[in-house]
Amino acid sequence: MDVSLFFNLLFDLIFIALPMDWNQLLSAHRYHPGSTTSLFHSHDRSQFQRDYDRLIFSSPFRRLQNKTQVFPLPGNIFVHNRLTHSLEVASVGRSLGNKVSQFLKQQQVEIENPEILEEIGTIVSTGCLAHDLGNPPFGHSGEEAISYFFSEGEGLYFKKLLSDEEWNDLSHFEGNANTFRLLTHSFNGRRPGGYTMTYTTLASIVKYPFESTKANPKGFKYGFFQSEKDIFRQVAGELGIRQLGDHPLQYVRHPLGYLVEAADDICYQIMDIEDSHKLRILSYDETVAILESFYDKNEDKEDLKIITKTFKTVTDKNERIAFLRAGIINKLINACADVFCQNYEAIMKGDFNSTLIKQVSGTNKEAYDACTALAYGRIYHTNMVTQIQIAGFKILGTILKEYTDAVLKPETYYARNILSIMPEQYKVSKEDSMYTKIQTVVDYVSGMTDSYALNLYRKIKGIDKIGKLYIQRSLRAHPSNSFTLAEIALPSARPANFLVAVPITFPISLAEEAPTSAMIAFKASVSSASSSCFGKNSSSTATCPLSCSYKSSRPCCL
Repeated sequence: MDVSLFFNLLFDLIFIALPMDWNQLLSAHRYHPGSTTSLFHSHDRSQFQRDYDRLIFSSPFRRLQNKTQVFPLPGNIFVHNRLTHSLEVASVGRSLGNKVSQFLKQQQVEIENPEILEEIGTIVSTGCLAHDLGNPPFGHSGEEAISYFFSEGEGLYFKKLLSDEEWNDLSHFEGNANTFRLLTHSFNGRRPGGYTMTYTTLASIVKYPFESTKANPKGFKYGFFQSEKDIFRQVAGELGIRQLGDHPLQYVRHPLGYLVEAADDICYQIMDIEDSHKLRILSYDETVAILESFYDKNEDKEDLKIITKTFKTVTDKNERIAFLRAGIINKLINACADVFCQNYEAIMKGDFNSTLIKQVSGTNKEAYDACTALAYGRIYHTNMVTQIQIAGFKILGTILKEYTDAVLKPETYYARNILSIMPEQYKVSKEDSMYTKIQTVVDYVSGMTDSYALNLYRKIKGIDKIGKLYIQRSLRAHPSNSFTLAEIALPSARPANFLVAVPITFPISLAEEAPTSAMIAFKASVSSASSSCFGKNSSSTATCPLSCSYKSSRPCCL
């Protein structure tokens, strides 16, 4: 055997046997050229606290308030969006991190700066704040919509223009990988290194530390795109994270990544149950039953007594469920922290191949599994969730088609116009590779909020700012006449007796009352000369429940 090969194999065996080292894993250095910052900054914030604050004040984090979590964002019942979800996950993550910090102190781990262990709660909380930043609008269906556009839709054309690795990234779009890109990529006009986060914070958010070619075909989860492959290699090298392979590139997880994942698992499953009750998908009795099943009648007797006593005082049903939810989250935090501590050696060696939540036991496991089954059976496939998925596919598919065409042929009149409304940070040049051009479009689309994507879709389809049909409630409006009103594109130079067929699907802003919920579709026979009424009702305005006017023309009826 070649001597150098022998020593390489020997080194690999020794390295695999050694656990990762907290002296490397907790690094205050930032992903930024020439950065040699120390842990504590001059204004009494550690580098990890600065990471947290930087995300809180960032635009991508702020945009999460208008991104769907699971349910559409109604106006009268406040369910979770991605912003509230991320804040709650960060709270749970901080608790998990603090528990592990106390455990490491008790274990008396060898570390040069023991104070840095106090930062683990902040690091995990920051990772939790960031975990959903890369997700597109319209919930998880947004990811599916982007993937579908390339794998089966009109974007399939690009497959022959990309490498296999690049194609995997686009045809299996992954919000987790997009988060890593968002935090590290140098967008046009922005600082080098993206948000220049600490290496430890960056590693804590990567649940799947491998490239797309290593992803499991069933779930197709991975942690970074080809464009950020070398960046993650640098992060892992800085922190001493064990590498499993180079082709494809694969590492073990950073230990704190398990805590970020657990915080997300705890929150989304329990909060979806609470939201379902508020939306009346689940009854009060069903919700209480599923939540109380987390408590063991023998082991949790004292907790159950407290619940019974509290329910005698608290009669509001929503408050009761909130009380149960809080107790369950606390139980799951303790259970997941215990799993981490029990599997500490395997985690530090990179041999723990599970999530923490899957390893909890007893009633916690039984009840959590029941929540998961209930969510997939009753919650995630309700009409309101399905409708947002359908809308996401149509809207994102249209935007992707228009903008990928435009970046391929930017010299055309239409392309110049549509690219002019793209923010400067997403501009591409002729010298950019095909992968970079397409990925920049995906950056733009995935960063949109639900409402921004909807408004842009309307502009692209020509149903905004071209011509508006203003519909107002007349004095004779009747409560039964409820439907969603829409802006309708009408040609400004239309011929007499021009027939317009328009489905009304999107709300508009009204001078008076907000529109109600149902939808109608109608045909409007518009005459520039003689017709004063159009639609299904041709009676006079005096007897019409609703009246409308196109620009300054005479009143007409629907």
